[in-house]
Amino acid sequence: MPLLNVKLIEGVFSHAQKQEMIRKLTDTMVSIEGENMRPVTWVVIEEVKSGEWGIGGNPLTTSDVQALAAGQS
Repeated sequence: MPLLNVKLIEGVFSHAQKQEMIRKLTDTMVSIEGENMRPVTWVVIEEVKSGEWGIGGNPLTTSDVQALAAGQS
């Protein structure tokens, strides 16, 4: 029974985008393991508070990720 745990910074992705992630990640696992695994493939999305996620010693905020996605550094 696969469990995929996805961690995201809060406020970056909409509800619809998170639902799409769940569908697509499930489809990806099923393409590897077979259709019989679909009913037992779990996807959990956890949101981390803005500023409580860091890379290279630097905290990232929701606005930092949104700027990155927009192509701004």
